[in-house]
Amino acid sequence: INELRNVEGIDEILAGSIRSCVKEAPLEKELKLIRKLGLVVLSILDDDYPKNLKEIYDPPVIIYVKGIIKKEDSLSISIVGTRLHSYYGLSQAEKFSYVLAARGITVVSGMARGVDSASHKGALKAGVRTIAVLGSGLGVIYPSENRELFERISAFGAVISEFPVETPPNRENFPRRNRIISGLSLGTLV
Repeated sequence: INELRNVEGIDEILAGSIRSCVKEAPLEKELKLIRKLGLVVLSILDDDYPKNLKEIYDPPVIIYVKGIIKKEDSLSISIVGTRLHSYYGLSQAEKFSYVLAARGITVVSGMARGVDSASHKGALKAGVRTIAVLGSGLGVIYPSENRELFERISAFGAVISEFPVETPPNRENFPRRNRIISGLSLGTLV
């Protein structure tokens, strides 16, 4: 930690956060998984780190990215909702997402079953970008039936996580994930 604190821009809190990330996932194994999966790791100090996300109360020190984050993603809206959806709720989520995406607004959601998945699908139908934020590591696609959606999103946008690559989708990860969804967006449609 002392070495990290000697780096310009890294205070004791940031050094502790970086150190805790290293403790959670053995570094060599993590680096191999990052390369194997074609991920990019961005730190809060990187120019490519999402501008909107830097401005939240507790931004993640690092994020793992599959795909590309673009500067224009700062013009984004998150669309989130229930996993236990009605047909109407699902169709409206997809419709709103399609309309917003078609107007150049990046749609952000959590790739969960139900409304989140419909939101990503609406943006993809419009032929534009969408960003998914996972409550697991990018090596653990959850829910597993969204594997194809994961691949489509990462090809036409980005899938993001703050968790080490093999982190399972533990219940406590989702509130942390939600702050990133909100932090990437200018507003949230629920």
